[in-house]
Amino acid sequence: MTSFGLPPGFVFGTATAAAQIEGGVHEGGRGESIWDAYARTHRNILDASSAAIACDHYHRYAEDFDLLRELGGQAYRMSIAWPRIQPLGRGPANPEGIAFYHRLLDALLDRGIQPWVTIYHWDLPQALQDAGGWQNRDTVDAFADYTRILRDEFGDKVAAWMTVNEPVVHTGVGHAIGRAAPGLMMLGSAFVVAHHLLLAHGNAVRTLRETLSSPVGIVNNHSPVQPATGSDRDARLAVLYDQYHNGQFAGPVLTGRYPPELEEVDGISFEVIHDGDMEIISTPLDFYGVNYYFPTRVGAAPPFYPVPFAPKEFVGVPVTDFGWPVMPASLLRILKQLKAAYPRLPPVYITENGCAYDDGPQGGLQGSGGALQDTRRIDFLEQHLAAVGEAIAAGIDVRGYFHWTLLDNWEWQEGYTKKFGLVRLEPATLERVPRASFHRYAEIIRSAGSPTNAYPS
Repeated sequence: MTSFGLPPGFVFGTATAAAQIEGGVHEGGRGESIWDAYARTHRNILDASSAAIACDHYHRYAEDFDLLRELGGQAYRMSIAWPRIQPLGRGPANPEGIAFYHRLLDALLDRGIQPWVTIYHWDLPQALQDAGGWQNRDTVDAFADYTRILRDEFGDKVAAWMTVNEPVVHTGVGHAIGRAAPGLMMLGSAFVVAHHLLLAHGNAVRTLRETLSSPVGIVNNHSPVQPATGSDRDARLAVLYDQYHNGQFAGPVLTGRYPPELEEVDGISFEVIHDGDMEIISTPLDFYGVNYYFPTRVGAAPPFYPVPFAPKEFVGVPVTDFGWPVMPASLLRILKQLKAAYPRLPPVYITENGCAYDDGPQGGLQGSGGALQDTRRIDFLEQHLAAVGEAIAAGIDVRGYFHWTLLDNWEWQEGYTKKFGLVRLEPATLERVPRASFHRYAEIIRSAGSPTNAYPS
């Protein structure tokens, strides 16, 4: 065991998303995504930026993978951009996009790094959105075709697959309240989007398994929920929000059922569920990805709020630059809750966990290597790895940890204003400068020894 209580074979890595790092949006035959359109037409990216260049990973992936090799993690969680494979979301594959990802995957494998691939990380081709997007059940079929292309092209190079990233965020922020792409304000009626995303997930699992034996999972964002006060009303609202945020996406996948409490939210109707859908959605998984950032404190919503619950601030708790409370014990709490609620819970990987801190050059330099000091990120990393170790000691089968993220990138509607990277991205030059947290994570990985059980069985 390591000093964090992590067993031999524990998988260490970092995570990124194509839309946030690649850039090259007008190169290689790539089509337009909903995020390209959202940044251009909605003008609500905090710094008025776009991801047209991002980290220029499209041209500099080899440099980034050299950093991964220096870091020492066994695995790298990445996503493939659907518009780069099928520019219009349908039809034959784009040869330039296919060739790019072959080069990228080969570069990882040449460095001894396992590619863990997310099929969908929110970058729907805009052409599909124009036809109704995830409101349209036909998009589920298009996603199956896209998955089939990835399976046939890259199946022998991918160590593990993740179907969909954080459907709760894509549904809630992008479709219910309109603060992310595609910018719709459907409120409760966005449930149809959630259902179609989960149905696409289940179909993708089955499509991959037609010819592959590599492990398959989903990535859900989870946040433990607590009432803002001791009142019965807040207690009921906390239960409702817990089912909306956590149960709505874990329940169907792991039990084949939606929480009945969801129908208390105006606009949510189970009439969109077709016969056989739940069997597809609940196709057994090889692993379950948990993204954890912070817990949620819930109370009554103010007047004229579209839903009955609203998040409330934690008092006296340190926060990141995003304003998110830093509470590592809540990672242990949500893992225990998942274990208790879902007997079918497969092996768990922490597929994202990280913090936004802009310590920057003003933090000083460390040692002859010139690493940028970011002590808060180091503390965050160590505290959350310790929580993972406690979860393992409590009998929860957690097999890996992917830190979000390798390098500062385009943080969706926040633009370039939030810095999550172990590596600083210099805005003017795109130079990569490892922070002290990069070197600390490398030390932790080295202390853990060689992997012996890297894949879920």
